[in-house]
Amino acid sequence: MTVLGASQAERRLLPEGRLAGPMPWVIAIMMFLTALAAAGGLAMGSAANRLGADLGRQVTVQIILADTDQRDREAGAAQQLLSHEDGVISARRLGDQEMQTLLRPWLGDAGLDKDIPLPAMIDIDLTGAGRDRLDQIAGAIRAAAPHARIDDHAGFIAPLVGLIRSLGLLAGGIVVMMAGATAAAVVLAARSALNTHRRTIDVMHMMGATDVQVARLFQRRIALDALFGAMVGLLAAIVVIVVLGRRIGEIGSGLVGSIALPGLAWLVLLCLPLLAGLLALLVARITVQRALGQTL
Repeated sequence: MTVLGASQAERRLLPEGRLAGPMPWVIAIMMFLTALAAAGGLAMGSAANRLGADLGRQVTVQIILADTDQRDREAGAAQQLLSHEDGVISARRLGDQEMQTLLRPWLGDAGLDKDIPLPAMIDIDLTGAGRDRLDQIAGAIRAAAPHARIDDHAGFIAPLVGLIRSLGLLAGGIVVMMAGATAAAVVLAARSALNTHRRTIDVMHMMGATDVQVARLFQRRIALDALFGAMVGLLAAIVVIVVLGRRIGEIGSGLVGSIALPGLAWLVLLCLPLLAGLLALLVARITVQRALGQTL
């Protein structure tokens, strides 16, 4: 006999009205919050890994000189050096138009006067090996361009990555607490069902039914109720996640846009109702058997 299987006679002993009791709706609310917390945690973890991998291998070289000729000479020497340096994927100097675009939010159009010299900026993409030998690359750049300043993106992005990881761990803790709250709700529902069907249980015991057989009836009904409520809660959570994902995509920011839900995370979310049903099954079985053992 399967775990959730039951004969027609057994089903008549404990009617299954999944829309009548409060438990399915309590489980639905808990699953809604659990799915949102799990989605947030998985998205944060993915974003932290992506930011650490992408920005951690990016370095910017700035050459700030009032003498534009010397600035261009040093920038050209640095770029020429980087084109032959091991571990460097690419070294691209930003044009004046790109520099003006970057500075416009800070200086405005009035601050972008043609007489004001713009710094030379070179974006560098490194391999993993290049990242390991960044100190040697930085020393070679300073030798070729004495006025160069190297900005390591990993230095200022590390606190943000740490914050994102902390938020992901917090979301994981919320998922664990919601699982505990779900188990507590199942315990209360199982005890309430026992009290409601006490006479039926006594008759079954007089007819020779064991505690395991009685517990199987309750665990089946409670597990199905939990599965129903979990599916309702997950569907509501998916709607919210999709809407929020579209709103985040409309922002257009590379940093905010990196907080996205990977494909594997969707599979984890889809498995949550099944996990909730199994949790309810196990908790209901233990609760009923312990309660029956204490009364007999």
